[in-house]
Amino acid sequence: MNRRTALLLTISLLFSPLFCKSAFSQSGQTATVAEVDGERISAQELKEASGEDLATLEEQAYRLKQQKLEELIDNRLLSQEAKRRSIPLDELIRTEVTAKAKEVTSEEIHRVYELNKSKLQRPESEVAGQLRTVLIEQNTATRRHEFANTLRARAQVTVYLDPPAPYRAVVGLDGPSRGAPSAPVTIVEFEDFQCPFCRKAQDTLQQVLLKYKDSVRFVHRDFPLQPLHPASWKAHEAARCAAEQGKFWEYRDLLYKNAPAAPEQLPTFASQLGLDSIAFKTCLESGKFKAAVQKDEDEGDRLGVQGTPFFFINGRPFPGAQPESEFSRVIDEELNKLAHR
Repeated sequence: MNRRTALLLTISLLFSPLFCKSAFSQSGQTATVAEVDGERISAQELKEASGEDLATLEEQAYRLKQQKLEELIDNRLLSQEAKRRSIPLDELIRTEVTAKAKEVTSEEIHRVYELNKSKLQRPESEVAGQLRTVLIEQNTATRRHEFANTLRARAQVTVYLDPPAPYRAVVGLDGPSRGAPSAPVTIVEFEDFQCPFCRKAQDTLQQVLLKYKDSVRFVHRDFPLQPLHPASWKAHEAARCAAEQGKFWEYRDLLYKNAPAAPEQLPTFASQLGLDSIAFKTCLESGKFKAAVQKDEDEGDRLGVQGTPFFFINGRPFPGAQPESEFSRVIDEELNKLAHR
Protein backbone atom coordinates (compact mmCIF):
# COMPACT_ATOMS: atom_id res chain seq x y z
CA MET A 1 0.00 0.00 0.00
CA ASN A 2 1.55 3.32 -1.02
CA ARG A 3 1.45 6.44 1.15
CA ARG A 4 -1.36 8.06 -0.86
CA THR A 5 -3.59 4.98 -0.61
CA ALA A 6 -2.85 4.67 3.10
CA LEU A 7 -3.80 8.31 3.66
CA LEU A 8 -7.05 7.95 1.71
CA LEU A 9 -7.90 4.76 3.58
CA THR A 10 -7.35 6.59 6.86
CA ILE A 11 -9.64 9.40 5.70
CA SER A 12 -12.21 6.81 4.61
CA LEU A 13 -12.20 5.28 8.08
CA LEU A 14 -12.59 8.67 9.68
CA PHE A 15 -15.82 9.25 7.80
CA SER A 16 -17.06 5.67 8.02
CA PRO A 17 -20.17 5.14 10.19
CA LEU A 18 -18.23 2.34 11.88
CA PHE A 19 -15.46 4.69 13.00
CA CYS A 20 -15.46 6.19 16.50
CA LYS A 21 -17.17 9.56 16.14
CA SER A 22 -15.83 11.26 19.23
CA ALA A 23 -13.31 13.33 17.25
CA PHE A 24 -16.19 15.06 15.43
CA SER A 25 -18.94 14.80 17.99
CA GLN A 26 -18.73 18.37 19.19
CA SER A 27 -19.89 19.94 15.93
CA GLY A 28 -19.95 17.31 13.16
CA GLN A 29 -18.49 18.34 9.84
CA THR A 30 -17.89 21.91 11.09
CA ALA A 31 -15.29 20.64 13.58
CA THR A 32 -11.74 21.90 13.13
CA VAL A 33 -9.30 19.22 12.00
CA ALA A 34 -6.28 21.54 11.59
CA GLU A 35 -5.16 25.14 11.94
CA VAL A 36 -2.56 27.04 9.91
CA ASP A 37 -1.43 30.26 11.58
CA GLY A 38 -4.83 30.57 13.20
CA GLU A 39 -6.82 29.74 10.02
CA ARG A 40 -8.96 26.66 10.58
CA ILE A 41 -9.55 23.71 8.27
CA SER A 42 -12.91 22.05 8.90
CA ALA A 43 -13.89 18.39 8.65
CA GLN A 44 -16.21 19.37 5.81
CA GLU A 45 -13.33 20.92 3.86
CA LEU A 46 -11.33 17.74 4.40
CA LYS A 47 -14.19 15.61 3.16
CA GLU A 48 -14.68 17.76 0.05
CA ALA A 49 -10.96 17.72 -0.70
CA SER A 50 -10.95 13.92 -0.42
CA GLY A 51 -13.79 13.93 -2.91
CA GLU A 52 -14.17 11.09 -5.35
CA ASP A 53 -11.05 9.26 -4.12
CA LEU A 54 -12.74 8.87 -0.75
CA ALA A 55 -15.97 7.70 -2.36
CA THR A 56 -14.04 5.13 -4.44
CA LEU A 57 -12.38 3.72 -1.34
CA GLU A 58 -15.70 3.55 0.50
CA GLU A 59 -17.23 1.71 -2.46
CA GLN A 60 -14.29 -0.74 -2.56
CA ALA A 61 -14.63 -1.34 1.18
CA TYR A 62 -18.36 -1.97 0.77
CA ARG A 63 -17.79 -4.45 -2.09
CA LEU A 64 -15.25 -6.34 0.03
CA LYS A 65 -17.64 -6.48 3.00
CA GLN A 66 -20.45 -7.57 0.68
CA GLN A 67 -18.34 -10.40 -0.76
CA LYS A 68 -17.20 -11.63 2.64
CA LEU A 69 -20.73 -11.40 4.03
CA GLU A 70 -22.03 -13.60 1.20
CA GLU A 71 -19.33 -16.14 2.02
CA LEU A 72 -20.28 -16.08 5.71
CA ILE A 73 -23.96 -16.55 4.84
CA ASP A 74 -23.15 -19.49 2.56
CA ASN A 75 -21.01 -21.08 5.29
CA ARG A 76 -23.75 -20.64 7.86
CA LEU A 77 -26.37 -22.18 5.55
CA LEU A 78 -24.15 -25.19 4.81
CA SER A 79 -23.41 -25.70 8.49
CA GLN A 80 -27.11 -25.57 9.39
CA GLU A 81 -27.96 -28.02 6.60
CA ALA A 82 -25.32 -30.46 7.82
CA LYS A 83 -26.85 -30.30 11.31
CA ARG A 84 -30.33 -30.80 9.86
CA ARG A 85 -29.14 -33.96 8.07
CA SER A 86 -27.13 -35.10 11.12
CA ILE A 87 -23.97 -35.51 9.05
CA PRO A 88 -20.52 -33.88 9.27
CA LEU A 89 -20.07 -30.67 7.27
CA ASP A 90 -17.26 -32.16 5.16
CA GLU A 91 -19.53 -35.04 4.15
CA LEU A 92 -22.25 -32.61 3.05
CA ILE A 93 -19.71 -30.66 0.98
CA ARG A 94 -18.33 -33.87 -0.54
CA THR A 95 -21.76 -35.15 -1.62
CA GLU A 96 -23.51 -31.90 -2.56
CA VAL A 97 -20.62 -29.75 -3.76
CA THR A 98 -17.48 -31.63 -4.79
CA ALA A 99 -19.29 -34.58 -6.37
CA LYS A 100 -21.69 -32.33 -8.28
CA ALA A 101 -19.25 -29.67 -9.46
CA LYS A 102 -18.89 -29.35 -13.22
CA GLU A 103 -16.07 -31.49 -14.61
CA VAL A 104 -13.13 -29.81 -16.31
CA THR A 105 -12.51 -30.89 -19.91
CA SER A 106 -9.38 -30.71 -22.03
CA GLU A 107 -11.22 -28.33 -24.35
CA GLU A 108 -11.81 -25.89 -21.48
CA ILE A 109 -8.16 -26.04 -20.46
CA HIS A 110 -7.09 -25.34 -24.04
CA ARG A 111 -9.52 -22.43 -24.35
CA VAL A 112 -8.27 -20.82 -21.12
CA TYR A 113 -4.68 -21.35 -22.23
CA GLU A 114 -5.31 -19.65 -25.58
CA LEU A 115 -6.91 -16.66 -23.84
CA ASN A 116 -3.92 -16.28 -21.50
CA LYS A 117 -1.09 -17.49 -23.68
CA SER A 118 0.69 -14.13 -23.80
CA LYS A 119 0.75 -13.91 -20.00
CA LEU A 120 1.71 -17.52 -19.34
CA GLN A 121 4.62 -17.55 -21.85
CA ARG A 122 5.01 -21.32 -21.45
CA PRO A 123 3.86 -24.32 -23.55
CA GLU A 124 0.38 -25.60 -22.82
CA SER A 125 1.73 -29.00 -21.78
CA GLU A 126 3.69 -27.38 -18.94
CA VAL A 127 0.80 -25.44 -17.45
CA ALA A 128 -2.17 -27.73 -18.23
CA GLY A 129 -2.08 -29.26 -14.74
CA GLN A 130 -2.11 -25.87 -13.03
CA LEU A 131 -4.94 -24.65 -15.26
CA ARG A 132 -6.95 -27.78 -14.46
CA THR A 133 -6.51 -27.14 -10.72
CA VAL A 134 -7.64 -23.53 -11.07
CA LEU A 135 -10.69 -24.52 -13.11
CA ILE A 136 -11.63 -27.25 -10.63
CA GLU A 137 -11.47 -24.71 -7.80
CA GLN A 138 -13.63 -22.28 -9.78
CA ASN A 139 -16.24 -24.93 -10.62
CA THR A 140 -16.31 -26.13 -7.00
CA ALA A 141 -16.83 -22.59 -5.73
CA THR A 142 -19.62 -22.06 -8.27
CA ARG A 143 -21.36 -25.28 -7.24
CA ARG A 144 -20.95 -24.40 -3.54
CA HIS A 145 -22.67 -21.06 -4.11
CA GLU A 146 -25.42 -22.68 -6.21
CA PHE A 147 -26.14 -25.21 -3.47
CA ALA A 148 -26.09 -22.49 -0.81
CA ASN A 149 -28.61 -20.53 -2.90
CA THR A 150 -31.01 -23.49 -2.86
CA LEU A 151 -30.71 -23.53 0.93
CA ARG A 152 -31.11 -19.78 1.08
CA ALA A 153 -34.41 -19.99 -0.80
CA ARG A 154 -35.81 -22.08 2.09
CA ALA A 155 -34.23 -20.02 4.86
CA GLN A 156 -34.99 -16.62 6.29
CA VAL A 157 -31.98 -14.47 5.45
CA THR A 158 -31.99 -10.71 6.08
CA VAL A 159 -29.03 -8.53 5.13
CA TYR A 160 -28.54 -5.25 6.99
CA LEU A 161 -25.35 -4.13 5.25
CA ASP A 162 -26.15 -0.81 3.56
CA PRO A 163 -24.18 0.51 0.58
CA PRO A 164 -22.33 3.79 1.08
CA ALA A 165 -24.13 6.95 0.12
CA PRO A 166 -23.01 8.15 -3.32
CA TYR A 167 -20.39 10.87 -3.32
CA ARG A 168 -21.86 14.30 -4.03
CA ALA A 169 -19.69 17.23 -4.96
CA VAL A 170 -20.73 20.80 -4.24
CA VAL A 171 -21.06 22.17 -7.78
CA GLY A 172 -21.92 25.74 -8.70
CA LEU A 173 -25.08 26.25 -10.76
CA ASP A 174 -24.41 29.76 -12.07
CA GLY A 175 -23.94 28.86 -15.74
CA PRO A 176 -26.54 29.11 -18.53
CA SER A 177 -29.34 26.65 -17.79
CA ARG A 178 -32.38 24.95 -19.29
CA GLY A 179 -35.34 23.65 -17.33
CA ALA A 180 -37.06 24.74 -14.17
CA PRO A 181 -34.77 25.87 -11.31
CA SER A 182 -37.04 23.84 -9.00
CA ALA A 183 -36.48 20.58 -10.92
CA PRO A 184 -35.61 17.74 -8.51
CA VAL A 185 -32.62 16.63 -10.63
CA THR A 186 -29.90 18.97 -11.88
CA ILE A 187 -27.36 17.89 -14.47
CA VAL A 188 -24.24 20.07 -14.68
CA GLU A 189 -21.97 19.52 -17.67
CA PHE A 190 -18.39 20.71 -17.90
CA GLU A 191 -17.89 20.77 -21.66
CA ASP A 192 -15.51 21.77 -24.43
CA PHE A 193 -17.20 22.99 -27.62
CA GLN A 194 -14.48 21.40 -29.77
CA CYS A 195 -14.50 18.04 -28.00
CA PRO A 196 -15.89 15.27 -30.27
CA PHE A 197 -17.16 13.32 -27.27
CA CYS A 198 -19.06 16.38 -26.03
CA ARG A 199 -20.64 16.68 -29.46
CA LYS A 200 -21.57 12.99 -29.35
CA ALA A 201 -23.23 13.47 -25.96
CA GLN A 202 -25.63 16.15 -27.23
CA ASP A 203 -28.13 13.74 -28.83
CA THR A 204 -28.18 11.71 -25.62
CA LEU A 205 -28.77 14.82 -23.53
CA GLN A 206 -31.63 15.84 -25.80
CA GLN A 207 -33.25 12.42 -25.28
CA VAL A 208 -32.84 12.75 -21.51
CA LEU A 209 -34.35 16.25 -21.40
CA LEU A 210 -37.31 15.15 -23.53
CA LYS A 211 -37.86 12.05 -21.41
CA TYR A 212 -37.78 13.77 -18.02
CA LYS A 213 -39.09 17.22 -19.02
CA ASP A 214 -39.82 19.25 -15.86
CA SER A 215 -37.93 16.78 -13.63
CA VAL A 216 -34.49 17.72 -14.95
CA ARG A 217 -32.60 21.00 -15.11
CA PHE A 218 -29.46 21.22 -17.25
CA VAL A 219 -26.61 23.65 -16.46
CA HIS A 220 -23.65 24.46 -18.72
CA ARG A 221 -20.14 25.04 -17.37
CA ASP A 222 -17.12 25.99 -19.49
CA PHE A 223 -14.13 23.66 -19.57
CA PRO A 224 -12.11 24.32 -22.76
CA LEU A 225 -9.19 21.91 -23.05
CA GLN A 226 -6.67 24.36 -24.49
CA PRO A 227 -3.76 21.91 -24.87
CA LEU A 228 -5.97 19.72 -27.09
CA HIS A 229 -8.16 22.42 -28.65
CA PRO A 230 -6.32 25.79 -28.68
CA ALA A 231 -9.23 27.64 -30.34
CA SER A 232 -11.82 26.35 -27.91
CA TRP A 233 -11.38 29.03 -25.25
CA LYS A 234 -12.47 31.84 -27.59
CA ALA A 235 -15.48 29.78 -28.68
CA HIS A 236 -16.58 29.60 -25.04
CA GLU A 237 -16.23 33.36 -24.69
CA ALA A 238 -18.27 33.76 -27.90
CA ALA A 239 -21.07 31.59 -26.49
CA ARG A 240 -21.18 33.83 -23.43
CA CYS A 241 -21.43 36.88 -25.71
CA ALA A 242 -24.34 35.19 -27.50
CA ALA A 243 -25.94 34.53 -24.12
CA GLU A 244 -25.89 38.28 -23.51
CA GLN A 245 -28.31 38.55 -26.43
CA GLY A 246 -30.42 35.58 -25.30
CA LYS A 247 -29.05 33.05 -27.79
CA PHE A 248 -26.64 30.90 -25.79
CA TRP A 249 -28.20 27.52 -26.57
CA GLU A 250 -28.69 28.28 -30.26
CA TYR A 251 -25.08 29.47 -30.52
CA ARG A 252 -23.89 26.39 -28.66
CA ASP A 253 -25.74 24.19 -31.16
CA LEU A 254 -23.96 25.91 -34.05
CA LEU A 255 -20.58 25.44 -32.38
CA TYR A 256 -21.17 21.71 -32.06
CA LYS A 257 -22.64 21.42 -35.55
CA ASN A 258 -19.57 23.09 -37.09
CA ALA A 259 -16.91 21.77 -34.71
CA PRO A 260 -14.09 22.33 -34.69
CA ALA A 261 -14.96 25.95 -35.39
CA ALA A 262 -12.19 28.31 -36.49
CA PRO A 263 -11.98 31.68 -34.64
CA GLU A 264 -12.98 33.60 -37.78
CA GLN A 265 -16.27 31.67 -37.89
CA LEU A 266 -17.41 32.91 -34.49
CA PRO A 267 -18.89 36.25 -35.73
CA THR A 268 -20.46 34.40 -38.69
CA PHE A 269 -22.44 32.17 -36.34
CA ALA A 270 -23.71 35.28 -34.54
CA SER A 271 -24.91 36.72 -37.86
CA GLN A 272 -26.68 33.45 -38.71
CA LEU A 273 -28.65 33.78 -35.48
CA GLY A 274 -29.58 37.40 -36.16
CA LEU A 275 -27.54 38.79 -33.28
CA ASP A 276 -26.35 42.38 -33.15
CA SER A 277 -23.04 41.82 -34.94
CA ILE A 278 -21.35 44.97 -33.66
CA ALA A 279 -22.28 44.27 -30.04
CA PHE A 280 -21.19 40.66 -30.41
CA LYS A 281 -17.85 41.57 -31.96
CA THR A 282 -17.20 44.22 -29.30
CA CYS A 283 -17.98 41.71 -26.56
CA LEU A 284 -15.74 39.04 -28.07
CA GLU A 285 -12.77 41.30 -28.75
CA SER A 286 -12.92 42.89 -25.30
CA GLY A 287 -12.47 39.56 -23.51
CA LYS A 288 -15.44 40.47 -21.36
CA PHE A 289 -16.17 36.86 -20.40
CA LYS A 290 -12.62 35.58 -20.14
CA ALA A 291 -12.84 35.66 -16.34
CA ALA A 292 -16.17 33.77 -16.38
CA VAL A 293 -14.66 30.98 -18.48
CA GLN A 294 -11.61 30.91 -16.20
CA LYS A 295 -13.87 30.67 -13.14
CA ASP A 296 -15.58 27.59 -14.57
CA GLU A 297 -12.28 26.01 -15.46
CA ASP A 298 -10.95 26.64 -11.95
CA GLU A 299 -14.02 25.02 -10.42
CA GLY A 300 -13.69 22.05 -12.76
CA ASP A 301 -10.08 21.65 -11.64
CA ARG A 302 -11.19 21.83 -8.00
CA LEU A 303 -13.77 19.13 -8.62
CA GLY A 304 -11.24 16.84 -10.28
CA VAL A 305 -12.53 17.22 -13.84
CA GLN A 306 -9.74 16.04 -16.15
CA GLY A 307 -11.61 15.48 -19.41
CA THR A 308 -14.82 16.28 -21.19
CA PRO A 309 -17.69 15.79 -21.16
CA PHE A 310 -17.93 15.52 -17.39
CA PHE A 311 -21.35 15.61 -15.75
CA PHE A 312 -22.56 15.95 -12.19
CA ILE A 313 -26.07 14.63 -11.56
CA ASN A 314 -27.27 16.16 -8.29
CA GLY A 315 -23.58 16.38 -7.44
CA ARG A 316 -22.82 12.76 -8.34
CA PRO A 317 -19.82 12.52 -10.73
CA PHE A 318 -20.78 11.06 -14.10
CA PRO A 319 -17.83 11.18 -16.54
CA GLY A 320 -17.86 10.65 -20.29
CA ALA A 321 -20.38 10.40 -23.11
CA GLN A 322 -22.38 7.58 -21.55
CA PRO A 323 -25.54 6.06 -23.07
CA GLU A 324 -29.03 7.32 -22.31
CA SER A 325 -29.71 4.19 -20.22
CA GLU A 326 -26.97 5.16 -17.76
CA PHE A 327 -28.29 8.71 -17.43
CA SER A 328 -31.76 7.26 -16.81
CA ARG A 329 -30.44 4.83 -14.20
CA VAL A 330 -28.89 7.60 -12.08
CA ILE A 331 -31.79 10.04 -12.63
CA ASP A 332 -34.32 7.37 -11.64
CA GLU A 333 -32.30 6.63 -8.49
CA GLU A 334 -32.42 10.30 -7.58
CA LEU A 335 -36.15 10.62 -8.28
CA ASN A 336 -36.96 7.45 -6.34
CA LYS A 337 -34.89 8.62 -3.37
CA LEU A 338 -36.74 11.95 -3.32
CA ALA A 339 -40.12 10.21 -3.64
CA HIS A 340 -39.43 8.13 -0.51
CA ARG A 341 -38.33 11.00 1.69
